Amino acid sequence: MTALSVNINKVATLRNARGGNQPNLLEVTKDLQRYGAQGITIHPRPDQRHIRYEDALALPEVVQTEYNIEGNPIPEFTDLVLKIKPTQVTLVPDAEDAITSNAGWDTLKHKDFLKKSIKQFKEQGIRTSIFVDPKLEMIEGALETGTDRIELYTEAYAAGYETDREQAIAPYVAAAEKAVALGIGINAGHDLSLANLAYFAQNIPELLEVSIGHALICESLYLGFENVIPMYLQRLAH
Repeated sequence: MTALSVNINKVATLRNARGGNQPNLLEVTKDLQRYGAQGITIHPRPDQRHIRYEDALALPEVVQTEYNIEGNPIPEFTDLVLKIKPTQVTLVPDAEDAITSNAGWDTLKHKDFLKKSIKQFKEQGIRTSIFVDPKLEMIEGALETGTDRIELYTEAYAAGYETDREQAIAPYVAAAEKAVALGIGINAGHDLSLANLAYFAQNIPELLEVSIGHALICESLYLGFENVIPMYLQRLAH
């Protein structure tokens, strides 16, 4: 079964909007796991506008499932991850001022950089994943980096889902089949939601994990975490 990892960046954004410690990130993390989340994801950015480095360091106290840290492997990020040793590190090619992740790695152009970064993490027993677009050449390039997994960037799928879901998912199916053939594990994230997740999960072979934050938090404003987490798990149980 595909694991659900909840990205809690938006919880930190809400906390930071007023200062103080409401909502309490650690308490929310405990509750999400109690409601069924099988992993916790964070993406600390250099300006620490949502998740702070101190949050990343505190979370191992309460994460009882898998702990996934996303980010661009600049020196500060790399040092943080190597200190924490989470279950998984997901490398994302964000510019420092990016509002959100908006593209996957060019695994051919950045092969040597990724290979070096991935080697550092794997030597410390950290599972590695890299953020990629659903392009066959990028999947083939990922193999050369030594990564354990890829994370498929799902913005194009989400954008095309309502208009033509079969066409929207086709490149993701092809990319996933290529990854399976090459022995690379498959994660997905960024634009999945209650509306489009079930179809994606039903059609992507050997999907190991989905990481979902923005949509899940938005849906939970209306329905509550206690209801939304089981709804996501139901959509993954195909």
